[in-house]
Amino acid sequence: MQPPEWLLQMEDVLDTLNEGVMILDDCRKILYINSCLEEMFGFPASDVVGHTGSDFYTKEEYDLILQQIEKRNVTGQNRFEFVLPKKDGGRIPVVISSRNFEDPDGMTFAVVTFTDISEQKDAQSKLRDANDKLKTRQAEIEEDLLLAARVQQSLAPRSLVWGGMRVDAYYHPVRTIGGDFGLVSPLDDRHLNLLVCDVSGHGIGSALVANRIYSETLSQLNSGAPLASMLRHLNRFTMQDFGSSALLFTLAAARIDVGGRRMLFAGAGHPPGMIVTPGEEPRLLESRSAVLGGLPDAVAAEASIEVDLNQGDRVVLYTDGFSEVFDADGEMLGTEGVQKIVRETALLPFGDMQQAILNRVAAWRDGAPTDDMSLVLLEVL
Repeated sequence: MQPPEWLLQMEDVLDTLNEGVMILDDCRKILYINSCLEEMFGFPASDVVGHTGSDFYTKEEYDLILQQIEKRNVTGQNRFEFVLPKKDGGRIPVVISSRNFEDPDGMTFAVVTFTDISEQKDAQSKLRDANDKLKTRQAEIEEDLLLAARVQQSLAPRSLVWGGMRVDAYYHPVRTIGGDFGLVSPLDDRHLNLLVCDVSGHGIGSALVANRIYSETLSQLNSGAPLASMLRHLNRFTMQDFGSSALLFTLAAARIDVGGRRMLFAGAGHPPGMIVTPGEEPRLLESRSAVLGGLPDAVAAEASIEVDLNQGDRVVLYTDGFSEVFDADGEMLGTEGVQKIVRETALLPFGDMQQAILNRVAAWRDGAPTDDMSLVLLEVL
């Protein structure tokens, strides 16, 4: 088959292209392939010219090509992703572009280009494999986080009625696990320990530190150590074992003598605890010690205070996830805002107070919580 004159004049140019080029006549017979396509194909041009695509593609593949040709006949051009058969039976992924045109004599031809996309396909395959591995790893991490969350929830303070005292407790991490924790722990048949703690940061690191501090704190409380001694021990323990001033934490602890209705309170860099008699202004229990974990002398010489409790009094301990929240105007609720909420919700039955506090804080806050939240409420019966 003799190629038309115009094609003979273009062969040198077409051979310089880095894409495979094939030219077909109006009977879909191959008139020409350039050297790039020869290399991709694995067939010399002499074995290809004069044949049709059906001589190289399977029937199913060629039927798909015919469908694309029909589209080309409608639009005049077409571009689709397909394969190029090789002499050894393999397949190269390619993008095929085709366009119809007429030569000066009115004959119709098609110019088809083949762009090898093997590297892109290989990269896509590797990316899919990597994504599959990431999904598997993500599922493993999520499973681990759910287990960690269940463990941490098991350490959350429990509501109880004990020795003429009633306690409600709340814990909510801003992520799956968090750095807050609380404790409601009877020491003996006369003393009840309450505590909330806030480790700096959020997520896995804070949760691991919080769980370690939780164990150490519980050990101290169960041993009956004075609250000031406990603070000094926790501060020293954290600085020695973790060795980083970046691992800071605050806490507020109370030990209540249920017989004498006396309470010892000790805070370290923590938002003030409160004692409220319904109908009255809450009394603030300020921290005397600094944030723990950063300075060897963070705990004050007189770290604890002693206060009287009366029937009907309510004790409120909370973390800064309640006080350091902002409204739509950027105004922080702060201690005064929490104090106002406590004063107003203390008029409610004790069983309704916790939810009322949560509702009021949520109403103030612009958006979802951004920090872990722990709350312990106690009522003297």
